[in-house]
Amino acid sequence: MQSFTCAPVEIFNSFWRNRSLIKALVQREVIGRYRGSALGILWSFFNPIFMLVVYTFVFSVVFKARWSGGSESRTEFALVLFAGLIVFNLFAECVSRAPGLILGNINYVKKVVFPLEILPWVSIGSALFHLSISVFVWLIFYMIEVGLPHPTIFLLPIVLLPILILIMGLSWMLASLGVYLRDVGQIVGILITVLMFLSPIFFPIDALPLNYQKFMLMNPLSPAIEQIRDILYWGKMFDLKMYVVYLLSSSMIAWLGFAWFQKSRKGFADVL
Repeated sequence: MQSFTCAPVEIFNSFWRNRSLIKALVQREVIGRYRGSALGILWSFFNPIFMLVVYTFVFSVVFKARWSGGSESRTEFALVLFAGLIVFNLFAECVSRAPGLILGNINYVKKVVFPLEILPWVSIGSALFHLSISVFVWLIFYMIEVGLPHPTIFLLPIVLLPILILIMGLSWMLASLGVYLRDVGQIVGILITVLMFLSPIFFPIDALPLNYQKFMLMNPLSPAIEQIRDILYWGKMFDLKMYVVYLLSSSMIAWLGFAWFQKSRKGFADVL
């Protein structure tokens, strides 16, 4: 029986070894999602714009929500809200699909030479494509309403690194669990919905009582959401201490998820 190493370095080795295959699969994933539709890839622009308009209307017009420490501008609320949604949508798109990654590619399981561990890379590559479009839409809106973006915007790849690592770890773990427990996909869908309203997307953390703020910071999305707002809208440097803790925690989860996937993949063919 083929053995699979769980060493952390194998995460990078596998990615580098299969980088051409990952690129080809990501391209196929993105193109295939919009194949046959009248507007094609333009839907990737319309979806974030539509959701931004809906959320902004509901929270800033109906509920008259305003961002603490900011102005009364609805434009500001829309931009700050959208920055948080960019992070959440990245997380939700990858994690919600993770339980079905192996189930949806059974033909790959039967191929001994196919590296199943790259499937989460393909998922996150597709999600990053949509994230880049959302950031582009955000920038256009910001330049029209406010002006030139802050130089801190160039820190975006650095800020996104911890949550990307976290997503990979969760994707490996959920992809494996989804093979053995078919209810995982339903449970994950519910948890993602709950997480959206328990994350500081529609409100800042400091709007909560002090007793609850520490629990909000335990949310795996909170650091990424707060940091991306700091660099995109407020033009501030992110909290370095929080970033280091977040990065180390995400790296540990990624390795555990990868190790679990490598240990459990031997039984995929038997179950499927």
